[in-house]
Amino acid sequence: MGDIAKGVLGGGWALVVGWVLPAALNLAVFFLAVAPSMRRTAAIERVWPGSASQTALLLLCAAVLFGIVLNALQTPLYRILEGYLLWPRSAYDRGCRRQRARKERIAGLITRPEGRTLVQRALLNEQMARYPADDDQIAPTRLGNAIRRFEEYGHNRFRLDTQVLWNELSAAAPEQARRQVETARTSVDFFVALLYGHGVVAVLAFLALGSAGAERPLLVVTAIALCALIPLWYRSAVYATDEWAAAVRAMVNLGRKPLADALGLWLPKQLAEERTMWLLVTRMSRRPYRDAADTAFAPYRAAPPDSNSQPHPPVPGPGE
Repeated sequence: MGDIAKGVLGGGWALVVGWVLPAALNLAVFFLAVAPSMRRTAAIERVWPGSASQTALLLLCAAVLFGIVLNALQTPLYRILEGYLLWPRSAYDRGCRRQRARKERIAGLITRPEGRTLVQRALLNEQMARYPADDDQIAPTRLGNAIRRFEEYGHNRFRLDTQVLWNELSAAAPEQARRQVETARTSVDFFVALLYGHGVVAVLAFLALGSAGAERPLLVVTAIALCALIPLWYRSAVYATDEWAAAVRAMVNLGRKPLADALGLWLPKQLAEERTMWLLVTRMSRRPYRDAADTAFAPYRAAPPDSNSQPHPPVPGPGE
């Protein structure tokens, strides 16, 4: 039983809180506000539960199902909000220009601190920290930049491309660091799933207006309220990336040496040499092997253990 509880509180907990719970909340809104007006259709009437217990069971099963599906689709769902997927080229370029101008405006306010309190300056620095250090990495949306800042952290500081070496880094980093990353991402997943669910339920509410009778005012209020909450959940997702960024930063800082050890490399004392080493590791992972890699990696490969220095078992003396 203890192992089962650990499993639920481990990897399964991120699925439940990040995707199943917001799916359940959106389904509850749908069942309470939208579905009653759709019961007149034969398809809905056929599957409509006949008792409260059946309704609860249907809600639970549907929430688990939709949560699993959303979890499987999380990469494209995130990419749409980040501005990488389904965005026309003109919209992408316009978004990047707008975000770059916003970053420059915040930087200008930071360099002119006159008339601002310490708290106001701290808030400006917090907003500035949600952008990648390299202007070439600017994304067209606020969420895209908030995520991109820690995606490029390892490469910017150490030339360790976490996008390429994420699985290796996750396997070698301390367990506590891995848990912090998973826990921090769960909060962002929750708001992203809530946002998409609100959008779907709002669309269904508007579609149900055509066949609604006395429920029409409820459908209008529900649709408007859900649409008004979508920007709030988006902004909350952006804010929630702060903890995610801190967890990834800790994972990179604490996991570099275990990763080097696991790869059979030694971590150079000079930062410039370390950056060169991680750049070579990234290239080795992304490109086909070339003979020049043997010479390039030679200064960083850890020496094999000396067999002559290994302790030998004691030789039994006379009478033993």
